[in-house]
Amino acid sequence: MDSNSFRLNVSPNWVPLFQDLRLSHNQLQGQLPNSLNFSSPLLAQIDFSSNLFEGPIPFSIKGVGFLDLSHNKFSGPIPLSRGTIPDSIGHITSLEVIDFSRNNLTGSIPSTINNCSSLIVLDLGNNNLSGMMPKSLGRLQFLQSLHLNDNKLLGELPSSFQNLSSLELLDLSYNELSSKVPSWIGTAFINLVILNLRSNAFFGRLPDRLSNLSSLHVLDLAQNNLTGKIPATLVELKAMAQERNMDMDSLNHSGDGSPYDERLIVITKGQRLEYTRTLSLVVGIHLSDNNLSGEFPEGITKLSGLVFLNLSMNHIIGQIPGSISMLCQLSSLDLSSNKLSGTIPSSMSSLTFLGYLNLSNNNFSGKIPFTGQMTTFTELAFAGNPNLCGTPLVRKCQDEDLDKRQSALEDKIDGGYVDQWFYLSIGLGFAVGILVPYFVLAIRRSWCDAYFDFVDKIVKWLLFKRRVTYAKNHARRQ
Repeated sequence: MDSNSFRLNVSPNWVPLFQDLRLSHNQLQGQLPNSLNFSSPLLAQIDFSSNLFEGPIPFSIKGVGFLDLSHNKFSGPIPLSRGTIPDSIGHITSLEVIDFSRNNLTGSIPSTINNCSSLIVLDLGNNNLSGMMPKSLGRLQFLQSLHLNDNKLLGELPSSFQNLSSLELLDLSYNELSSKVPSWIGTAFINLVILNLRSNAFFGRLPDRLSNLSSLHVLDLAQNNLTGKIPATLVELKAMAQERNMDMDSLNHSGDGSPYDERLIVITKGQRLEYTRTLSLVVGIHLSDNNLSGEFPEGITKLSGLVFLNLSMNHIIGQIPGSISMLCQLSSLDLSSNKLSGTIPSSMSSLTFLGYLNLSNNNFSGKIPFTGQMTTFTELAFAGNPNLCGTPLVRKCQDEDLDKRQSALEDKIDGGYVDQWFYLSIGLGFAVGILVPYFVLAIRRSWCDAYFDFVDKIVKWLLFKRRVTYAKNHARRQ
């Protein structure tokens, strides 16, 4: 009964009689009952997502394996606080998937949640949760996906997270976390596919051990306070070096047979895009808006599976290497607002999949290689580089003007040569036509007499014919 347009008011005393309740994407409203208890030997599947439910999350939930209450308005009164996640959630030991995302929940994450020992997916993103992340989350040894994004969480990543060896997705973006990026991430999360720590207050250097994440497809640490050089060891991110990326079906988790579609917000091409079922297409490194320095990491160009690369708004120096053309699947490249210099390599014109390019506000110089794929970009992609010239910029290169002047001069010279030879050939032809007969007749006297006798006969004959014609015409008139 999901994806319809039902408009129902649910009574708080309503008792569910079904094993599977899938009522998502409707307009159901009201409060859920205080308890959702199922006695069937099979775990129930509860999907009330994308409705208008409000009030407290039920205190008592039993016999449930999949629970999706996301995208509602749960925020009603609950003892001790309002709109929080009840401690009783930890009593649902059968749960494999909890999705409370996109509600108005406040308060802290209850430490009793570690009692959900079968949990595979925990999604509490897009709420107003605050406080520290409970260390007890590190006891969820089967956890594969953890979304705590878009909240107001504080502190650092608990060291107990090192026990989450099955973790494939970690999204802590848009919080207020503040610490160094733990080096143990590279050794503890050997199965990690997506690491998103965007828009927090992480500081310090990027740990070299991140290169141990051999399954990583997305590394997003943008909008933090990271410093130092980009580790050269990132070239060892094996999954990003594959032009044909491995399937991400492992991220489509299922709680007791009910699918949970992973999602990820990606900031690319100046837009905020949400990927769900096309998440397998996302392979990228996002390190923008930090304080990173050092030269452009040439090793990144060996990650031929990259689709998105954003290193903008840092202090990166050096040149773009010609080997950038090895990123043959690159769709978006943003290197704006750095201190890059030198010429733009002509090899970039071979990046046939490149749909977004931003090289603005750097120190590039020379002529833009406006060929191939580079002809699809406007002047906005190159603005703010005072020493850059050529199409599509208004500023022309000096060598372009020199080439034009030289070409015009060559055309003029070539045209002069043509005219001179034309008139010379006419003069020679005229001279030959007059002088040759003259010299021949002068040498051969007999030929000269015969020639002029022949001319006299022709003239006399023409005069005779003219007189005859005149006489006939005169006779007819009379």
